[in-house]
Amino acid sequence: METAVKKARALPPEIMIAAGCLIAMLTWGPRSAMGAMQLPILDTTGMSTEAFAFALALQNLIWGFGQPFAGAAADRFGTMRVLASGGLLYAIGIALMPLSASPSAFTLTAGVLTGLGLSGCSLTLIVAALGKLVPPKMRPLAFGLASASGSFGQFVFSPVAGALIENTGWQWTAVIFAIALLSIIPLSWCVASQSMADQAKVTGGEVISFRDALIEAVNTRSYMLIVIGFFTCGFQLQFITVHFQRYVVESGLSANVGYWAFALVGLFNVFGSIMSGWLCQRFPSRYVLAAIYFSRSVITLIFIMMPPSPMTALIFGAMSGLLWLSTLAPTSTMVNLMFGTSYFGMLYGLAFCMHQVGGFFGVLMGGIVRAWTGSYDATWYFSIALGVASALISLPIIEKPVGRHAARLAAAH
Repeated sequence: METAVKKARALPPEIMIAAGCLIAMLTWGPRSAMGAMQLPILDTTGMSTEAFAFALALQNLIWGFGQPFAGAAADRFGTMRVLASGGLLYAIGIALMPLSASPSAFTLTAGVLTGLGLSGCSLTLIVAALGKLVPPKMRPLAFGLASASGSFGQFVFSPVAGALIENTGWQWTAVIFAIALLSIIPLSWCVASQSMADQAKVTGGEVISFRDALIEAVNTRSYMLIVIGFFTCGFQLQFITVHFQRYVVESGLSANVGYWAFALVGLFNVFGSIMSGWLCQRFPSRYVLAAIYFSRSVITLIFIMMPPSPMTALIFGAMSGLLWLSTLAPTSTMVNLMFGTSYFGMLYGLAFCMHQVGGFFGVLMGGIVRAWTGSYDATWYFSIALGVASALISLPIIEKPVGRHAARLAAAH
């Protein structure tokens, strides 16, 4: 393992970024296709909307709660083992979905196993690894590129999922996606970060406990504002990921419109995420983050007020894409600035945990509101309100090193 880490760190930063981007694309793609699978799964299994929504909501919750622990493990032992293990578990969860003959079995495979796998190989760990491996000046752009790649996976996998479902059924689609996920295992070698002990040997720095790092973070007001705001991001993204395509069909539009509108989310997020990273190199990240949250609310309000049509669905997909994962660059940049790289995986993972708690409620609320009222309207309006609130709480964030990281930087100068 130690030899592998040294070799990976000797790779050019461009190679490490490229490998991280490929993992992000593979990780984000299959789970983003769950929305396309919803109606076929309900048709073939007889599962209820509430049962499907609960399984996917639980996936997000387990993914989120597992993220700080996966990040802490990557910080302590290095990234490669965590990524490879997560990729394997993710592939197993997806591959076993077609064998899930009951709601409880589907909850175990699509919910528990897939959620645990995602916590070990998700974009959060890629961002944390790149934060340790690439030069500081390249980090905001690297974060943006990784986010863009995750969404490019969505762009690729959404129409592919639609075509595969129509031609082979959702069951074989899941198996094919599971095979693709196994590629994460060899790619993880290229983003193998050093363990905490190895970093300390190289830098001569102290190794503080996870508990001390966590206490320092939760007592930092600006960090907690970032964490709270991330709830909104998860709520909005996961609600749209799971329920948007059904909303399109129930609005009287073709399922293909939903596939391609959701694919446009992925395509346009390539540009949005890169632009977000570029903007964070030139403007305060808190302003970039606030603008993203507020803009999401505006375009969502316009979309639900307009009469349903293929054009409005496609435009909404494109505009949502520009703002989709663009929150990750300013969020990760600020966490990295405040606390440095030593516990970046755990602290960014904790923020992402709140993101996934939001995702849990977004998916679950969407399913329950639809089942009880026959409409998604209440969830759309709640999402809009959350976006405005998160924009406002992002503005007071103070962007500067804090605590031990600030002291280390001061001592170095």
